[in-house]
Amino acid sequence: MKRSALAAALALALASGAASTPAFAHGANQPFVWEGATVYFLLTDRFSNANPANDLAYGRKRDGAVLRSYMGGDLAGVTAKIKEGYFTTLGVDVIWISPPVEQNHASTDEGTGTSYGFHGYWAKDFTSVDANLGTEADVKELVDTAHAHGIRVLLDVVMNHTGPVTQADPAWPKEWVRLDPVCTHQDTATTVDCALVKNLPDIRTDNNKAVQLPPTLVAKWKQEGRYEREVKELDAFFKRTGFPRAPRYYVMKWHADWVRKYGFDGFRGDTVKHTEPGVWKDLKKVASEAYEDWKRANPAKRLGDDKFFMTAEVFNYSVNHGRMFDMNGGKYADFFANGFDSLINFSMVRDAKQSYEQLFSGYSKALNGPLKGYSVLNYISSHDDGNPFDPLRTRAFESATKLMLAPGAAQIYYGDETARVLKVDGAVGDATLRSFMNWGDLADNAQRAGYRVSDLHLHWSRLGQFRRAHPAVGAGVHEQLESSPYTFARKFERAGVRDSVVVALDLPPGKPTPVSVAGVFLDGQTVRDYYSGKTALVANGKVQFDTGNSMVLIGF
Repeated sequence: MKRSALAAALALALASGAASTPAFAHGANQPFVWEGATVYFLLTDRFSNANPANDLAYGRKRDGAVLRSYMGGDLAGVTAKIKEGYFTTLGVDVIWISPPVEQNHASTDEGTGTSYGFHGYWAKDFTSVDANLGTEADVKELVDTAHAHGIRVLLDVVMNHTGPVTQADPAWPKEWVRLDPVCTHQDTATTVDCALVKNLPDIRTDNNKAVQLPPTLVAKWKQEGRYEREVKELDAFFKRTGFPRAPRYYVMKWHADWVRKYGFDGFRGDTVKHTEPGVWKDLKKVASEAYEDWKRANPAKRLGDDKFFMTAEVFNYSVNHGRMFDMNGGKYADFFANGFDSLINFSMVRDAKQSYEQLFSGYSKALNGPLKGYSVLNYISSHDDGNPFDPLRTRAFESATKLMLAPGAAQIYYGDETARVLKVDGAVGDATLRSFMNWGDLADNAQRAGYRVSDLHLHWSRLGQFRRAHPAVGAGVHEQLESSPYTFARKFERAGVRDSVVVALDLPPGKPTPVSVAGVFLDGQTVRDYYSGKTALVANGKVQFDTGNSMVLIGF
């Protein structure tokens, strides 16, 4: 594996004094657990451009509003960064990519300026790879390369809608989609039985009657010479499953094909609360069967024996809601009982304003109480949350520390680690969150608000390596040990696997400080500080590292 100079330097720093723990591996042979995963979410078109020849496909132009045209990022660009060791350096063990399916060919204006489907949520054909992003071979190489580097891949999927209607992208038949009424979110009916926004066709996931393929899709497949094959596969799917030929089951089959063909390890469900919850339970069943088929066919490529994983975007869900999400109108939905192992935690951007202990203890109580057996995916910024914790990156180190040390899985949004600013002049709405990855700032070690970008990146990397080595960080039970300096333990135990860590924050700068580890590590044991790479011996229930850093991340 060829690694970047930064990756090699970090590996050397982290390995110093701790040769028994291989760099970039789970420490002490600890297993990967989804509940403690570090997930890197990227919009493929905005991340890395490896092939400029595919920047504009299907007659698309660069005539969109600010940050609303395609910008050239592609699947091969993501793969190149995996090979460079970029994600490995950050301790990332899951990459979540935006939907790579073929998007609307034309642009439209939803009220924020002329826009294209660079984000992946405006599907035209769920069975094709969008040519702007690459080819089927590029998808295969991305997933295979990620697996070869010990990284799982989440595929973003949409069950709720197709792309907007344009002259080049007509709506599917009324048996398949509806364009009205538009959702008002007053209760379940006005959240589910409606179009999410004006001119966005809502897939009739409520329709149980058999439907024929949309004529535009039939014509497209015939032109591409694959109509007979696609129909044969659909016939076999419906015969095998016994599902009616209703719209939602076609879409489930198409999504599951990506798993069976390429080996995606899980789904992130988009706009989940805008469909009937049971839709996702059926999708989980279909995708899980596809995943097992892929693992049997590719025994050398599989990463362990994990089950297929699904996390959900239930907009405005909070870890504090537990299992029950309020749909308004006196109705609640339990999405965990309908196929999901995890929900995205929308309240982290607000909760991060709390003290460390309030944040950490609250999340631990929720995850080990009402949510026991499930998890949440925390974030501090994302592609569609207009109120990120730190849009101008003035609190970038604090953001990293709170996200990466909070109980639950952590979602790094591309550029969190490089201080990509989330306020762009001229960009309207969510476009301001979706600028191209700021590789130049990292390469030039750009100055930010009192810090350098490379120093921030190193901070994220050290926290990420610690999380990757120790499932206890994200999946363990939290316990405060000392209030000053603030010190806590996390303990994880499952099926005979045990892992424990101690973290101390806000230590006096430039001064080695003894840290309490009593009840976690024994006197005479040698432990490692994952932040500095140094080791030290536990004595009298405390340990002190020869470092003046403001934090220590302690484990074996």
